[in-house]
Amino acid sequence: MRSIWNGAISFGLVSIPIKLVNATENHSISFRQIHKADGGRIRYRKVCELDGEEVSTPEIGKAYEDADGSMIPITDDDLAALPLPTAKTIEIVAFVPADSIDPLQMDTAYYLSAGGVPAAKPYTLLREALKRSKKVAVAKFALRGRERLGMLRVVGDVIAMHGLLWPDEIRVPEGVAPETDVTVREAELDLADALMDTLGSVDLDSLHDDYREAVEEMIAAKAEGVPTPEREPAAGGGGKVLDLMAALENSVRAAKEGRAEGEEVAEVTQLPAKKTAKRATAKKAAARTEPKPAAKKAAAKKTTARKTASKTAGKTAAKSASKTAATASKTAATASKTASGGRKRASA
Repeated sequence: MRSIWNGAISFGLVSIPIKLVNATENHSISFRQIHKADGGRIRYRKVCELDGEEVSTPEIGKAYEDADGSMIPITDDDLAALPLPTAKTIEIVAFVPADSIDPLQMDTAYYLSAGGVPAAKPYTLLREALKRSKKVAVAKFALRGRERLGMLRVVGDVIAMHGLLWPDEIRVPEGVAPETDVTVREAELDLADALMDTLGSVDLDSLHDDYREAVEEMIAAKAEGVPTPEREPAAGGGGKVLDLMAALENSVRAAKEGRAEGEEVAEVTQLPAKKTAKRATAKKAAARTEPKPAAKKAAAKKTTARKTASKTAGKTAAKSASKTAATASKTAATASKTASGGRKRASA
């Protein structure tokens, strides 16, 4: 990769020679402007407003437009004479937790390459120190004629730097949030959580630009003079959301169906359905016919009491009859003895 800036990282008293290279590239398809009538290219020419003459690049300089519209010429020498300590140095000013950097400040990303063999040792030292501390470095550097803010972090075995916008370049989001008061129910949050769990994670490397592929296919077909390949129309997004709960439930269902077989998906607890009139009537009728728990207990107690009384009466009657029979037996025996004694005396 071709370097776009050469300098050094200032790390306390340590200076690390580095080269700056772009970490990203733009794959967007660009178009040229043409004259529809004959297909000729439309070009922009740089013309001086005063004399109407076309001006070449070496003849073009810089100027600042004042409030009254007058131009104040600024030369490269004027800019070079300004005290800019970061002109060739990435000056680290602090080490902070990564989550203290607002993602809104993130700008262009660069890779920092060690500038030669002597830079390998201090470069590795800074990289390993950043890894162990789990922090990022905030730095100031100058690029393309202006001083910028940057954030250094470790990406694999490389130190990367993200250009940061200055804090005063972040606009305050006035009038962006909904102005009406909205109440979100717990059930809606539960369904939203279920939808997020069902969609799950994604491997970012598997994502690609479908639109760019379609444009490339169309251009290739036109170049070969063949019909443009047909593609299925993109699924249109929903219109106005009238029932948020229904939309969330449908989204969860669709996400589950779209997941590959065998993958874990979040389970959604369905909200209880409303009871129909027939079920409610049947339950009320059963409630009127079926005895209440208290009545059941009372009836059971009465039955037990009757059984106990019957058993007690049976035992009492049996004992009484047995005693009566024994008494009668004794009386008969006594009478028999008396009669026998009387017969013996009469014989004598």
